[in-house]
Amino acid sequence: MLFVADSAKQKIDELMKGSEISEDFFVRVSVTSGGCSGLTYQLDFDNESQANDQVFEDNGVKVVTDLKSFLYLCNTTLEFSGGLEGKGFYFNNPNAERTCGCGESFAV
Repeated sequence: MLFVADSAKQKIDELMKGSEISEDFFVRVSVTSGGCSGLTYQLDFDNESQANDQVFEDNGVKVVTDLKSFLYLCNTTLEFSGGLEGKGFYFNNPNAERTCGCGESFAV
């Protein structure tokens, strides 16, 4: 399961309304190679399903990930932190053994 914190839901709703993205779009989360810790997160709006997509809905937000990425993201919570020192969107991933200083990459 992938989870969506209230703070992330609020920001996703705001972005979708501000961009006039239709309701058939969802949040696509994936993990790719890269970053100083080895793996990086990707977060986009998408409206096209792919083979082997894993689909979750939490807190009224539809989140989709590919099967390979889900192995790294299981039980992860998407969060949002705003303000002057905010991180923007970030992932609270219990599977990450270490993260880089900027929080953009992780290792398992």
